[in-house]
Amino acid sequence: VQLVESGGGSVQVGDSLRLSCEGPGRDFRSYTMGWFRQWPGKGREFVASLRPDGDVNYADSVKGRFTMTRDNAKNTWYLHMNSLKPEDTATYLCGGGGAWGQGTQVTVSG
Repeated sequence: VQLVESGGGSVQVGDSLRLSCEGPGRDFRSYTMGWFRQWPGKGREFVASLRPDGDVNYADSVKGRFTMTRDNAKNTWYLHMNSLKPEDTATYLCGGGGAWGQGTQVTVSG
């Protein structure tokens, strides 16, 4: 595993979470990094991506609610999730440079 996600949890509708994606032992700062989500038995869905030049793209389903940022000094990327909905419930993974993390679970209820 070359990427490590954290920050998931169980929250209520309308709550916020911040997910983190770290790349210990390898410099990912020259790659486009992305957040994806998946459900058991289904494929991965694109959530957001951040290019090295700072350009960010979002899936329509999260625009205006999620923000992807990075801390280059820490080789870490973040997904700030606001106004969470039940349909945001999924395992969230980060990927880039040919590497993937194991994912962190987000559960939204209420």
